Amino acid sequence: MEKPAPGKSPAAPSGRPPPIELRELDMRIARDGTWFYRGSPINRIPLVKLFASVLRREDDGTYWLVTPVERGRVVVEDAPFIAVAVDKQGAGRDQHLIFRTNLDEIVTAGPEHPVRVETTPAGTPAPYILVRPGLEARLARPVFYELADLGEEAIVAGETQFGVWSDSVFFRLGDPEGD
Repeated sequence: MEKPAPGKSPAAPSGRPPPIELRELDMRIARDGTWFYRGSPINRIPLVKLFASVLRREDDGTYWLVTPVERGRVVVEDAPFIAVAVDKQGAGRDQHLIFRTNLDEIVTAGPEHPVRVETTPAGTPAPYILVRPGLEARLARPVFYELADLGEEAIVAGETQFGVWSDSVFFRLGDPEGD
């Protein structure tokens, strides 16, 4: 077996060579979920869904469109998707919170799709749900308000927390407000 040249990956197990790296694609996903190519919005939703299906996030935080033959870097301003709707099924610890993204992906909050809330430098909440490994959806403001309306106080790890249950997992949304 011949050793590959430095900087060259050996062929994939399928016998195919690794994808050609194109570097920057001049493609950007804006904070509002709009995809742009060379500064122009991509208005064809089926095309955006196709691109989204091959979107990956590397360990260093960079985003790439990866096909079997090429890969190119994409700039993502916040999160690649927006959660635009939430539906509640059931109640209490057994309830399921089902989210729909701007590209019609459906995910149920739970162990494999956690909800997390960060606090921005301005002190406002920035809520996200994991859609696929490394790829999150930011919850649209109305969706987060709806989630907050479903919230309740619970004692978790000996501490009173405010959050929601989904798929038997408690997701903290913030600090309980004092009276």
